[in-house]
Amino acid sequence: MLLRQIQYFQAVIRNNSFTEAAEEHHISQSAISQQIQALEQELGVKLLERKNRKFNMTPAGEHFYKRSLVLTADLERLCCETVRLSHRNKARLNIGYLRCYGGGEFHAAVAEFSSRYSDVDLNIINGNHEDLYDALRFGKVDLVLNDQRRTFSDEYVNLKLAEIPCFIELSPHDPLSELDGVEIADLKNTPCVLVASEDQRENERAYYRDAVGFRGEFQFAETLQDARILVASGRGVMPIEGAADSVFFGSALKRIPLTRDGEQVRRTYCAFWRKDNPGEYMEPFAALLKAQFKNNDDSH
Repeated sequence: MLLRQIQYFQAVIRNNSFTEAAEEHHISQSAISQQIQALEQELGVKLLERKNRKFNMTPAGEHFYKRSLVLTADLERLCCETVRLSHRNKARLNIGYLRCYGGGEFHAAVAEFSSRYSDVDLNIINGNHEDLYDALRFGKVDLVLNDQRRTFSDEYVNLKLAEIPCFIELSPHDPLSELDGVEIADLKNTPCVLVASEDQRENERAYYRDAVGFRGEFQFAETLQDARILVASGRGVMPIEGAADSVFFGSALKRIPLTRDGEQVRRTYCAFWRKDNPGEYMEPFAALLKAQFKNNDDSH
């Protein structure tokens, strides 16, 4: 039995909808339905009675739902307490950032923080949106730089950093590179290159297809560097955020604005951390990060 399957089941009940639960977790409706069926098969009981497009919890399902909420809450607390215990008496800040973000603000904030707080050990990870969300929930990181895909939660400090303009990176030999900008609808026959670990590919595919609007094929790379190699070799275009002139790879790639109905697509980026985290360094780092975003915005 996978924890993820239990979370999917909770989301279906919480939203009273398979469709909304799938959107919350950025997977397809059929995928979330299959996962809940797998959970029922492993338990050997029916959790939901389905009729047409509606469903009701069985008595077993209602019991499982209520007890699973206690289980997952206890698990989150256990993970947070374990991490905090291991870091007791250490000055340490654990940070996560979105691996596909193409701007330089995060690295500049890390450099400034390390200069000001040289006695604090920085531990930095990267991941896709869902990786970072789970890492923050379970206490593996103290703060994350992430894009906003969910409604803000009262359990977290949700510091909006900036609305970042979206671009595509593409080969300078691609005819599209001659344009001043490209409509997302005009990329329906162009492969979209995304940075994602294997277990997050379906989440990223669903988000960029359903929320952003890419309709072509998708190709995946494990790192931003590998993705740019695919783009440079003419295998597709890569959506990315940041300034148009924040690219440092010479003539190998070109970056042009991504538009929808004539307006440049924008994404909201935030710093998130738990309100119940007693650490003292999240706010100083977040302030430096926000300052970097502001400086870049003012310079453009």
